Amino acid sequence: MRLINNLQTPSFAEEKILEAQGYQHIAGIDEAGRGALAGPVVAAAVILPCRIDAPWLIQVKDSKQLSPVVREHLFHNIHEIAVSVGIGMATNEVIDSQGIVEATRLAMKLAVDQLSPPPQSLLIDYMLLPDVPLPQKGITNGDSLCFSIACASIMAKVSRDQLMIELDRIYPGYGLAQHKGYGTKKHFTCLYQLGPSPIHRQSFKPVKDIIEK
Repeated sequence: MRLINNLQTPSFAEEKILEAQGYQHIAGIDEAGRGALAGPVVAAAVILPCRIDAPWLIQVKDSKQLSPVVREHLFHNIHEIAVSVGIGMATNEVIDSQGIVEATRLAMKLAVDQLSPPPQSLLIDYMLLPDVPLPQKGITNGDSLCFSIACASIMAKVSRDQLMIELDRIYPGYGLAQHKGYGTKKHFTCLYQLGPSPIHRQSFKPVKDIIEK
């Protein structure tokens, strides 16, 4: 683990352990939008080359620690250098019917299924995927500790943000392009004024409370 300007940045320690065991295609996996009130949960799976030498590597962190401009910059760089990137999504209807944990696992599995070549092992932020028959490790705070998971967090966040901007055009008035569906003061105000839209998560408070009034 490296410290840059007193901020924790991810390392390749977990990837190196797996490489030493003979694994080559190691996928880092993370999600974005798990705590939002509207829109889908989006997951990304990223397989990186075993050796990377690029000036932007030092900028990679948990996506929540990065500005939108830096995230976009890294998004394109990661896409360019990655062996493979997969993006999976679970809609608000799936979240409401199956719960956020199972919806997140579904989005992650869909992301893994898109990878070509297929991964040989998985490094996942916090979770495990019981339905994916591959060696895997769930790492608490993985997006801060593990480089491939941090890259996946960036890919998931930027992909979801782009989708929420598109959904803002379809469902105007809620400010989705600004807050991306999270529970900001503006979002709460719009919810109480307009009521929930078709993409709001009806099982999440305060959306559920507004529906039940």
